[in-house]
Amino acid sequence: MMQKLKFCWGLIAILLSVSGGVGGNGESYISAIGDPGMRRDGLRVAIESWNQCNEVGEEAPNMGSPRMADCFDVNYFGDIKLIHKVQKWQNKLGISNSHDLVTNKSVDLFAAWKEIYLGQKCQVIDFPKPWQFWMIMLKSGNMDTLAAICPEYGKKAKPFKQTSRFPCFGKGCMNMPSMYHNYTTIYQNEKDGNLMMKGRFYGSWDLEIDDEDEVDKAVDMNDISCYSVTWEKPVGKGSWVFHHLLKTSSKYPWLMLYLRSDATSGFSGGYHYSTRGMSKIVPKSPNFKVRFTLEIKRGGGPKSQFYLMDMGSCWKNDGRPCDGDVTSDVTRYSEIIINPEIEAWCKPTRRDQCPPYHTFANGTRVHRNDTAHFPYDAYHTYCAPGNANYFEQPANTCDPYSNPQPQEILQILPHPVWGEYGYPTKKGEGWVGDPRTWELDVGRLSQSLHFYQDPGTTPVERYWPSIDLGTEIYISNVGQIAEWTVSHFDIIIPKHALLNSDKGAS
Repeated sequence: MMQKLKFCWGLIAILLSVSGGVGGNGESYISAIGDPGMRRDGLRVAIESWNQCNEVGEEAPNMGSPRMADCFDVNYFGDIKLIHKVQKWQNKLGISNSHDLVTNKSVDLFAAWKEIYLGQKCQVIDFPKPWQFWMIMLKSGNMDTLAAICPEYGKKAKPFKQTSRFPCFGKGCMNMPSMYHNYTTIYQNEKDGNLMMKGRFYGSWDLEIDDEDEVDKAVDMNDISCYSVTWEKPVGKGSWVFHHLLKTSSKYPWLMLYLRSDATSGFSGGYHYSTRGMSKIVPKSPNFKVRFTLEIKRGGGPKSQFYLMDMGSCWKNDGRPCDGDVTSDVTRYSEIIINPEIEAWCKPTRRDQCPPYHTFANGTRVHRNDTAHFPYDAYHTYCAPGNANYFEQPANTCDPYSNPQPQEILQILPHPVWGEYGYPTKKGEGWVGDPRTWELDVGRLSQSLHFYQDPGTTPVERYWPSIDLGTEIYISNVGQIAEWTVSHFDIIIPKHALLNSDKGAS
């Protein structure tokens, strides 16, 4: 009986999927996301901001909780109109102006509540699950070590002397940025006559620039941080094009900006509470690919760790799923960095920066001590979770503060060993001046990468509730600017994988 139900569930998922296609090998695929290829006129997009440890800490003055959404349907009858789902007052909700809505005064918990609330306003009923929005994620790496705001491996930290590893100009350095919003509107393109839809989020971490018009000009101002994400699409055709810009300043030298497809419910990578997103089917290794078009206009300088693809998940060291216990949950990340100025830290002389082994596409596994065969140049760095008891020495443990729970990070670089998966094989591919449409076999690659598990435990089934791309400008010089566009984004799963899975459509 269970096998019949399993078969029927997978078959229904195929029959009712709104997006299907055929890959280069003739295999049929369906989309795992609510807006396949970013082609839906009725856009759903949200923005969130975090401090170093993926919390809010304190709301920026007059900005409310740092969550906003721009979600609308399109009325095509008569004059085309956009019907917005989220009003300005709802986007401005925060602890300071929402006393009747919540009894808990934690700004961190309020932000989590607000994301769920905005998700309800934006939600689209679909199969196998409703979905909510694309998520734009902002984060600052500043950390006040004397304030001990961020936990250490999920446990309360003690104050310690400020170091160069964690930038901070003094009290208040972990502030949220300003958030301004141009609601999506319709205009007519003078060149071709097309009706176009366009909207934007933008702001700055330098809060002394508190005028909306001044923030709009921050990209041209000396030593002022800023971000901007604009989305644009012709009505009835094409893909949304998301145009991103991120600029650092001397006070905010470590900034991040990503476009994410997160799970529509449950935990997403890096979070310890339920989130909302675009992925109505959580992709599972090894059976999924990611397609998108990327044009990098400005790279963000020599410290810009531009992630062509970033995937995030969470499981405990013994293989059990995460349950919100920040002392035993572990966030797992893997990213490929395509900035050609980023070098491999993994070397025969620095094996602590390498994963214990590498698995080639044909299944052959080599240990990092095998200097004749291990592809050291394929890895930027690897760090083990700080709460692991059996990791192999020499070991490099991950930053204990930049997630609410311990984390494990594996960063790779363009190299011939990744070519089998559609990834770049040499430096410069896909970088400034080389726009490309990518189809990455993220699922098969993610199955072969090393992630820690306690010895003797059952290998975890690797689900990836966060798939994203963007940049982390890591403790840069003043005024570094990264600028790029993303369009046609999709996560695709072979239909046979759903037929053979009792969890793939959950």
